[in-house]
Amino acid sequence: MNNSHPHIIIEGSVQYQLGILKNNCVYYDFSKILSYLQAKGVKLFGQNFKIYKEDYYIIYKLSCYAIQDANACKKLNIDPNKGILLSGPVGCGKTSLMKLIRHIAPNKTKYNIIPCRNTVFSFNHIGYKTIEDYGNQHHFCFDDLGVEPTGRHFGKDCNVMGEILLSRYDLFVKTCHTEHSRGVITHATTNLNAKELEERYGNRVRSRMREMFNLIAFTKDSTDKRK
Repeated sequence: MNNSHPHIIIEGSVQYQLGILKNNCVYYDFSKILSYLQAKGVKLFGQNFKIYKEDYYIIYKLSCYAIQDANACKKLNIDPNKGILLSGPVGCGKTSLMKLIRHIAPNKTKYNIIPCRNTVFSFNHIGYKTIEDYGNQHHFCFDDLGVEPTGRHFGKDCNVMGEILLSRYDLFVKTCHTEHSRGVITHATTNLNAKELEERYGNRVRSRMREMFNLIAFTKDSTDKRK
């Protein structure tokens, strides 16, 4: 993608125009975004990948966030200076969407996706350096938050993701200096609801998560795409 044409994405020999550029401002077309995400999804996940109509509203919210559309985000009650907490039942497509959505406007939305269980495996192996490694200036999306095991290093138990979230909250506060400043962003996916997250991480972490994240949630009866 050429930065002078942020609305045009080239995948192999195919060019996807997600909107029009007018007066140095991109006017995105959601139907074209959907077409691109479908094609990108097939490329990433295989021929069986499909975007479901029932998920359009979730994808619309995520798209508005990804392109940093301030007016649309305001209408949707999304703070573009916070991260995304995407919640929903097992198999509804949370991880796939977070892997996909970052490709719409990679100049605006960059993050690495880290399975939460991997952070625990790392902690078990190298200890508290893991928390330092993830409590840094990089943007991350922590996948499957809340179902990772408890960490254990040299006989000491640790709620690894709870500690990482606290560290990243401190960074978020320090780097978000003004109302219009975008600090260090953290995203996450989870199968748990608010009560379950509080039980898993405690009130202190849950309170900070409210400040760090925009909650975007699938309904409880969302289709299991893995079946």
